[in-house]
Amino acid sequence: MLAVLESLGGSDLHLKAGWPARVRVNGELLALPGSPELTACDTAAIVETIIRPHVARDFAEAHQADFAFVSATGPRFRAHAYRQRGSTALVLRRVLDEPMSLEQLQLPDVARRLADHQRGLVLVCGPTGSGKTSTLAGMVDHINRQRAVHVVTIEDPIEIMHRDRTASISQREIGVDVPDFAAGIRASLREDPDVIVIGELRDRETVAAAMSAAETGHLVLASLHTTDAAETVHRVIELFPDHQRHHARLVLAATLVGTVCQRLVATADRRRRVPAVEVMVVNGRVQRCIVEPNTKDGINQIIADGEWYGMQSFDSALVALYESEVIDLTEAMAAASNPHDLGVDLRRRGLIGHHHGGADHRRRGAPSVTSGTAEP
Repeated sequence: MLAVLESLGGSDLHLKAGWPARVRVNGELLALPGSPELTACDTAAIVETIIRPHVARDFAEAHQADFAFVSATGPRFRAHAYRQRGSTALVLRRVLDEPMSLEQLQLPDVARRLADHQRGLVLVCGPTGSGKTSTLAGMVDHINRQRAVHVVTIEDPIEIMHRDRTASISQREIGVDVPDFAAGIRASLREDPDVIVIGELRDRETVAAAMSAAETGHLVLASLHTTDAAETVHRVIELFPDHQRHHARLVLAATLVGTVCQRLVATADRRRRVPAVEVMVVNGRVQRCIVEPNTKDGINQIIADGEWYGMQSFDSALVALYESEVIDLTEAMAAASNPHDLGVDLRRRGLIGHHHGGADHRRRGAPSVTSGTAEP
C-alpha cells in the first residue's frame, strides 16, 4: 500500500475497517487502486506491526496515539492510530526525508526574515495538512545553514530529521525524550538554547512557556491550528483565564515577531498544490491592536496596509497566484477568506470582467474564465 501511495504521489494513507484503503492525492481522498475491504483484524494487525512499545501502552489507555514510522523502503511517515466504531484505524502521512528550503517551499522572502530574528515568537499557522511542519523545518534549515547556534526542537513525533551544519540541533520527542511540550520547553532553557522549536501549541501551559522563553531572549518558532493572524491572536489570548488575559496580551504584544498562515491550493492543472500565504509582521499598530483589541484598525486591515513591512493578506497572495496563472478562478474563490472581496479586487485590477462569468483579462495566452471555471 505504501508503494502505491508513493507511486501516486499521495500525501496520506487512511485505513479503517469496512472500507478499502484510501489515499489523499493533491488534496482529494481516493480509493487505493486494488485495495480490498479491510477488516477490524486487518487494521489492528497493521497497527500492532508498526507501533512502538511505549506508544502501544499509550494507545491501549487513551485509544489514540501519534508516532513516527519508517517503512522498509526508507520513507518516513507520521502515524496516528485511533479507535472508531470499536475498531482500530490508522492514518499515515508521508513526511520529508530532509527539510526543503524556504525557496523550494515557495514561501515569501519575509518568512526568511522572520527566521533571522535573534529573539521573539514566530507562529506558523494553518489547518491540518497545510504544510506547517514543512515550513517550520524550512525555517530551522535556514537557521542551520546560516548561524552557529543551538536549536532545540520539541516534536510529537519527530518527523523531519535535521543534521548539524553550521548550527547544533537537538531534536526531542514527546513520550521518548520528554513527557510533554511544556516540560520540554522548561527543560530546554537549561540546555543553553538560542532557538526553541515547538511542534504545536496545544494548551495554555505550553503557550505560557513559549512566551516566557521568547520573553527571556530566545527565538521561539511554533505552530498553531488557526486559520489567520486575527484568529491566532484571539486563540492565544482565549487560552488564558479572564484575570490573566490583560497580562497575556502585554506579553504577546512584546514577544510576537510575526505570523505565517498558509493554505494549500490546487494549481490550474490540478497536478500539485502550492501555498497561499498570509504574513503579519508585528509593528506598533499590531502591538496596540493586541493590547487593545477594540482599537479602530483590526489586524486584517493592518495586514492589508502593511505591504511596506512585508505583510500580505490571503487575498493578495491569491491574486498573485491567479494573475501568474498558477491557479484558476474557481480555486482562488474557494480559498479566499471573503470571495466577494476577492472578486471585487480582481475586477478592480482588470483581471476578470464585471461578473465571475466575464472575460479573463490576464496576459494573452491565459485560459479564459467562464462561469467561474477555467476552460481548456
